[in-house]
Amino acid sequence: MNSSEENAVSAMSAGRPALRMGPAELVQAAAMARRFYLEGKSKIQIAEEFGVSRFKVARVLETALERDLVRIEIRVPAELDAERSDALRARYGLRHAVVVESPAEGEDESPDPENLGEVAADLLGELVTEGDVLGLAWGRSTIHMAAALDRLPPCTVVQLTGVYDAGTAERGSVEAVRRAAQVSGGEAHPIYAPMLLPDPATAAALRNQTGIARAFEYFDKVTVAAVSIGSWEPGISTVHDMLSDEERAHYASLGVAAEMSAHLFDASGRRVGRDLGERCITVEADRLRRIPEVVAIAGGSRKAAAIGAVLRSGLVTSLVTDTSAADYLLTESEPGPRPALERFDPDN
Repeated sequence: MNSSEENAVSAMSAGRPALRMGPAELVQAAAMARRFYLEGKSKIQIAEEFGVSRFKVARVLETALERDLVRIEIRVPAELDAERSDALRARYGLRHAVVVESPAEGEDESPDPENLGEVAADLLGELVTEGDVLGLAWGRSTIHMAAALDRLPPCTVVQLTGVYDAGTAERGSVEAVRRAAQVSGGEAHPIYAPMLLPDPATAAALRNQTGIARAFEYFDKVTVAAVSIGSWEPGISTVHDMLSDEERAHYASLGVAAEMSAHLFDASGRRVGRDLGERCITVEADRLRRIPEVVAIAGGSRKAAAIGAVLRSGLVTSLVTDTSAADYLLTESEPGPRPALERFDPDN
């Protein structure tokens, strides 16, 4: 590079108007940029090749960016919203937050669009490693996720909750566990029992049955879990739909705002209605908090407030959601001391 070229680069770096780059300068800058950005060569290697200092290479690369010779684009698949994902991760202290585009209005009226399950399936493919124990809780989104799985390292798969209706087990949680185990080539430990029982005694008796007890033995070994979230309204919460009108009114009076794996939460993330857990076949909240990675899959504007409540509970470490829920979560009141990262327990 001659003295006039050096002056042009120096002036550009200092923020002063630079001389127009001549053809030799342009060709050299383009060649250096190609070596650095496309071929992965270091500035020292480029300097040796062109017989200049590495500082001069750095200035030329900077000028190439400023003169639009090089354009750097950060591109993710169109359905992923990288900006919202990063903002949501930082706001709640999540390990992973993946935000997908919400379906166009009128295209998908379901509480959890199926594309959430597809993205969650890809995320599990990243998070699960060989020898892990994967736990799956009942939920439409986890069922969609299991159906979309096409890769999973060898791992054991255990069901974390009973099913919404024992008569639909083949199309629900049991089948999800079997599907995940089939993809991974690992063992499956399903639970053939309803999630909610009439009374604590019946629930206790079922927990002692051999197959169910064997699944429960794996709860403390789970390393990655996938769960769903429901808001306290018909069709959006499994537990809500299983209770009588009188029971719904009772729990509503306690301020329940969200449900996850048969655990109820108020808007601040505190657990309410703990007596319900005595009647349920589900992983205990304390065990959930000890699982290193708990991925919640939930989206839609109708679930947005419920997702915020569960995130405040500190039970969830990662989230797959959509833009409509993310926009609410990014504008609601501050969640507190990064509950997911700290595994913060608002009850203690």
